This record gives sequence, C-alpha cells and structure tokens, in this order.
Amino acid sequence: MKNMMGRNKWAMWGVFMLFSLSASAQSIFGKWKTIDDRTGNPKAIISIYEEDGLMYGHVVEILEEGREDALCEKCDGDKKNQPIVGMKIIEEVEHIGNGEWKGKTLFDPEQAMTFRCKLWLNPDNPDELKVRGYLAFIYRTQTWIRVEG
Repeated sequence: MKNMMGRNKWAMWGVFMLFSLSASAQSIFGKWKTIDDRTGNPKAIISIYEEDGLMYGHVVEILEEGREDALCEKCDGDKKNQPIVGMKIIEEVEHIGNGEWKGKTLFDPEQAMTFRCKLWLNPDNPDELKVRGYLAFIYRTQTWIRVEG
C-alpha cells in the first residue's frame, strides 16, 4: 500500500509538471518578433510583460538592416528623436478575459501614431500573437512570432 501511494505522488507530480509547462508555453508574455504585414519581413523584437496586472511592451531590438539605431524622428514630445530600442510601445493594456487583452496604447514609432489595440494568442498556434491596432473603426492585424517566453 505504501509503495502504491509513492507511485501516486510521483504520477500527480508528473501531471502537475506537464500542466505547468503547457500553461507557461501559452503565456502572452515574453519576447515576440514583429512581422510587417505588408512585406512579410521581420522588423523588431518586442518584450511583453505584466506589471501591476497590466500589459506593457518595449522594443528590445530592431531587425531591419541599417535601422538598428533608429531614432523616432516623426515623434512629438518626449519621444522626439529618442532611440526606438528601449521605447515602450504597449502601455496599460488590460486583460478582458478569454485570453484577450485590450487597451488604448499601441504606439507605432515608424508612423509616430498611437492606436487602440487588442492582443491574443492564435488559438491554433500559441507561438503566434495576433496584434490588432484600431484607428476609429478601421483596423489592421499583424501576426508576431514567439522568440522566447
């Protein structure tokens, strides 16, 4: 009987570990490669993280050759001529349930525009993040690819 309980503990521990690994593999947080939805070319690596229950994201690296040290030339205010690497582009986005996050701040440094946004993992591939930016009733959706996280 004692041997049977030991096996059950190990089996339970194994199930718990598998569940933990699959749950963490499906987190929206981590590093993502942005893909230009018009050209299909990789543009940047974005780190998405949680702080005080809200989602944030900043540029970790620019992947476009010759733009690695790009500045936000079109930006206004405190972002004017600041390096794009390190810049927060996602701010205070809230989890609304069902794995979806919505907010008012998805910043595109290339266009120097801020959009409302919605982000969610592709239900068919958790290594793809759907990122939708809204301007009034018009929207555009990009698919970002998981780098790590």
